[in-house]
Amino acid sequence: MNEHFESIICKLIQPQEGKGSLFAFDLSEHIDREHTDNTDVGQALNSAFLVALAGSMHPASERAKRFLALLSETAEWADVASFYLKGIDLVHQEIESMCTHDPDFTKRLNTLSQWLSHNENWFEAEETAEKMWSVFFPEATGIRAHKKERVQALRAKRTVTVTKLNTAPLTDPARQILFTSNVLLTTPAPSTSPDDLPFSHYIRKRLVEISREPQFHWYDHPIQVGVVPEKNEVLYGLRALDAALEFERTRGNIPPQGKTVCVLSVSVTHQGLQEIAKKYLEEELARSVSLKNIDIYVFTEADTMRVIDDILAPAAAYYLHRDNPKELLSVFGVDGEYGRHYSFLKAITPFWSIFLQPEIRATFKIDLDQVFPQRELVDQTGASALEHFKTPLWGAQGLDSNEQPVELGMIAGALVDEADIGKSLFTPDVPFPNRGLSLDEYIFLSTLPQALSTEAEMMARYTRDNLDGQRSCIQRIHVTGGTNGILVDSLRRYRPFTPSFIGRAEDQAYILSTLLNPGTQLAYVHEAGLIMRHDKEAFAQEAIESAYLGKLVGDYIRILYFSAYAGALTNDVAKLKDTVDPFTGCFISRIPITVVYLRLGFKTASLFAEGKKEQGLEFIRIGAQRISAALDFIRGENSKLKHGYEKERLSWNLYYDTLSAVENGIDKGDGFALELQKKAHRIIKQCTISFGSR
Repeated sequence: MNEHFESIICKLIQPQEGKGSLFAFDLSEHIDREHTDNTDVGQALNSAFLVALAGSMHPASERAKRFLALLSETAEWADVASFYLKGIDLVHQEIESMCTHDPDFTKRLNTLSQWLSHNENWFEAEETAEKMWSVFFPEATGIRAHKKERVQALRAKRTVTVTKLNTAPLTDPARQILFTSNVLLTTPAPSTSPDDLPFSHYIRKRLVEISREPQFHWYDHPIQVGVVPEKNEVLYGLRALDAALEFERTRGNIPPQGKTVCVLSVSVTHQGLQEIAKKYLEEELARSVSLKNIDIYVFTEADTMRVIDDILAPAAAYYLHRDNPKELLSVFGVDGEYGRHYSFLKAITPFWSIFLQPEIRATFKIDLDQVFPQRELVDQTGASALEHFKTPLWGAQGLDSNEQPVELGMIAGALVDEADIGKSLFTPDVPFPNRGLSLDEYIFLSTLPQALSTEAEMMARYTRDNLDGQRSCIQRIHVTGGTNGILVDSLRRYRPFTPSFIGRAEDQAYILSTLLNPGTQLAYVHEAGLIMRHDKEAFAQEAIESAYLGKLVGDYIRILYFSAYAGALTNDVAKLKDTVDPFTGCFISRIPITVVYLRLGFKTASLFAEGKKEQGLEFIRIGAQRISAALDFIRGENSKLKHGYEKERLSWNLYYDTLSAVENGIDKGDGFALELQKKAHRIIKQCTISFGSR
C-alpha cells in the first residue's frame, strides 16, 4: 500500500536521534529558507521531491509540492521541477501496481514500514539494510551473512557438464583471432590550443574548426586529442598488446615474421573528428610507440558507412532482392551509445573472414586499459595468453545445471587490478564491500551481487573432480567489456548483439539477445586463468573522477533500460532474470522507476550534505535531462525501446544473411561477389594504420 511506502520515505528522510539515522538534518528547512544562489535552489528542489514523496505522512508535503509546482513555471528550473513532479506520480503508480499484483511485495513493504517505525531499530544497521533491500533490491539480500554458501550455490548454478569438447580448437590464436578494441575520441581540452600540439598543420587546422562544431555524442572519459602520451589509452593499450605478442614469440607461439590483426573502432564526440581520426592516430603512434607485432586497422562511422554503401547494401539488393536495405544495415556502425560499437566489434569478424582472411575463426575484445600479464600468467596458470585460447572448452557442447543444452561458443576471462596483482592473479577486482552504507546504497548496492558473481564465476578454477575443466566447467553470465570473445561460426549462427540504445554495461547486455532462443543456447565458457591486469587507475584516475557523475546517471538509466529490455525480449521476465541473477539481473528491477528516483534523490541529498554543492547541482541537471529522455524511451507497451530492439534484430539478421549470400557467391566464383570482395580489400586497405613519415 502507498501509505506503507510513504511511511518508509518519511522515516528515511526525518532526522533521528543516534548513530542509526540516515539524515542528520530536516529536509523541509531547505524549502522555506531564502535561496541565495542556484545551488541552494537545486538543494531545495531535491529536498522538496523527497518530502513530497512522503505524502501525507510528512507535515511539509503539501508545501513541498507547491514549491515544485511554482518552480516548474520558471524558465530556469522548469525542467528539473517538472522532472521531480512527474517522478512523484510515477513512483506512486509503480508502488501501487506492485502492491495490487504481488501480495508478497506488499508484505515486505509493510514489514519494512513497521521496522522503521521503531527508532531503536535504526541502530541495527545490518538488519535495516536487509529489510530495505528486501523491498528495493532483493538481489542483495542474504549475501553478506552467507557469502561462502552463496558463492557455492551460484557456482553450482553456473556449472556445465561437458558432453563434447571442441574437436577442432584454435591451434594458432595469433593468426586465427581478430583482436578488437574501441577508441573514444574528443576535441582537445579547453585549456589546450590546437596550434601548440605536435601534429601536422592539417590536423591542427581542422581541430580549430572541429572544436566549433556542436557535440553530438557523449562518452564517459574519451581521449582528448593532444593529451600527453602517458595518459593516452590508445598508446598504452597497443604498446602493452605488442609486448604481450613479443612474449608469445619468445615461446614459439608466433613465427618470426608473423603479425596479429587488431581492429579499432573509433567513436567520436564531434562529427569532424571522423575525418582526422585515422591520421591523428597514425601521427600519435608514429611519434610515441614502435609496434612490430600488430597490424592495426581503424574504422570510424564514415568507414562503416562506406562498407554499407559499397558492399553490404548492393549485396543485399542483388542477392536477397531487398529494396532500400541501407536503413536496416545502418545498424553496422561505431558512433553513438556503447552498444553500437560493441556489436560492431563482434560483427566485423565474419566480414573479415569472408572478404579478407578465411583463417580468422574468432574474435577477442580487449579494453585499452587492460594488459596481458604474461609472466604471471605462465607462473600461476601454466599458460600464456594465447595458449589459453587453445582450450577445447571454447566451442564445446554441454548441459547446464537445468539440463539445457548449451554451446560454449563464447569465451570470457577475468580481471585483476594492478594494485592487487602482487598478491595473486586470482584476486577479485571487485571484492565484497566491507564498510558502512551511503544513503542511496540502502536502495541499490550493485557491488554486492557483483562481488558475489566475481568470486563465483570469474575466480573459479578447474582443480576439483566436480569442476575439472574437461568433464565440467563454468559458464559465464557476468563478463567484462574487454577479455571476452566469440567463435565466428557461433556468431553467424546465433547472431547475438547489443542494441544501439544501450549506453552502459553493453557487455552484460550482449548475451541477453540469445538467452531465450529455443534449442541449444549460446553461452560463455569461463577460461580459468585467462586474466588481464586492469590498469585504469594507474594512468587515468583524472579521467575517472571527471566522468563520475555522468557514469552514475548512466548506471541509473541502465536499470530503466535493462528492465524494459527484458520485457521486450520475453513475457517471462522472471525466468530471464533468474538466469542472469545476481549481478546482470539486479539491473532488471520490478520497480525500476522507484529505484532510480530514490537513488537520485538520496545521492543528491548526500552530495549537498557533504558540501559538494556544485556537484549536487550538476547532478540533478544531468539527471533530470537524461533520465527524462530515458523514461520517454521506455514508456508504454509498444515503447520506442521495444521498436528499436525489434528493428535491430531484423537489421542484424539481414547483415548475416547478406554475408552468407556473398560468401556463397565468392565460393562459386560469381563475378558480382568477386567485385565486392575487391572493393572490400580497397576499403580495408584505406583503414590500415601506416607508420610512415608525417
